[in-house]
Amino acid sequence: MSKIIALNQKLQITFPNSISVTIKREDLIHPVVSGNKFRKLKYNLLQAKTENKKTLLTFGGAFSNHIAAVAFAARENGFQSIGIIRGDELRDKIAQNATLQFAQECGMQFEFVSREAYRLKNESSFLEELKLKFGDFYLIPEGGTNELAVKGCQEILTDEDREFDYICCAAGTGGTISGIINSALPHQKVLGFPALKGDFLQDEICIFVQNKNWKLINDYHFGGYGKVNEELIAFINDFYDTNQIPLDPVYTGKMVFGVIDMIQKNYFPAQSNILLIHTGGLQGIQGMNAKLKKKQLPTIAINV
Repeated sequence: MSKIIALNQKLQITFPNSISVTIKREDLIHPVVSGNKFRKLKYNLLQAKTENKKTLLTFGGAFSNHIAAVAFAARENGFQSIGIIRGDELRDKIAQNATLQFAQECGMQFEFVSREAYRLKNESSFLEELKLKFGDFYLIPEGGTNELAVKGCQEILTDEDREFDYICCAAGTGGTISGIINSALPHQKVLGFPALKGDFLQDEICIFVQNKNWKLINDYHFGGYGKVNEELIAFINDFYDTNQIPLDPVYTGKMVFGVIDMIQKNYFPAQSNILLIHTGGLQGIQGMNAKLKKKQLPTIAINV
C-alpha cells in the first residue's frame, strides 16, 4: 500500500494550566486505508503473501472501517477478499450502505450471517465451515487485531514522541492501544477510550502487553458502539470549524471529547504534554449521517 505525505502532521492546542494537546494525524497516512487500519494490515498482508494465500477473509458490521480497508487493501495487493457481515437483513441493502457498496466495488465477496451466527466467529467449527465453503484463505480477525496487527501499531509512536507525558487513543478490539502500550516509554501513561460498553477489553489487551503503564477510561462511549447524541455531534462539528480536523463519531471523536472534558475537570496535572492519536475511521461518517437523518437529528457537517 502506498503512503501519502503528512504522516506526522500534527496540531497543537494549548489549554489553561499550560496543558498542551497535540493530535497526531494517523488518518492521513493513506487516502483509503487510514490510521490504525493501515498499521494493522501492514504485517498481515506480508504474512499472507509469505504463506502464498490468494484470499483474505475477515469479519465486520455494516459500517465497518475494517471491512472497507481490507477490501481496498486486498485489491491493491492482488488478493481476493471475503467479508463475513453481521446481520443477514443487510443482504438486499448494499446499495443503501456506503461502506458495503465501496467494499463490493473493491471486489469483496459478502457472506451475510445472523447476529447469532456471527457470535461464533472465533469458534473453530464455524471457521471450518467457512473453509469448506470458500476454500483456503488467510484469516484476519474482526477489527484486524492479532499479534501482527499489534506489531504494526507499535510503529505509531516514534522517537519524536518521547516528549509526551500522556498518549491517548480510542479503543475498539484493543490492537491499536496494545501496540502503543508496548512502544510507550516508561515515563509515559497510555489512556484508552473504549468505544464499546463493558469491561471485556481489559482482558483482551492483557493478551498482548506486559507493561502496566496504561488505563482504560470508560466514561465516554456515549451509550455503546456506534451510539451518539446531539452533544457529541455538536462537539465534532465545532472542533472541525475551529481546527479543520475531521473526527469520526465512533472512535476518535469520543476520545477527543473525553480528553478535553478531563482537562476541564482537572484530571491532568498542570504542564502535562498530551498526545492524541487520530486513528482514522472517517469513511463511516456518511453512514452515520444517513442514520441521523432518519432519526431527524443533526448531522456531522464534514465532507470526506
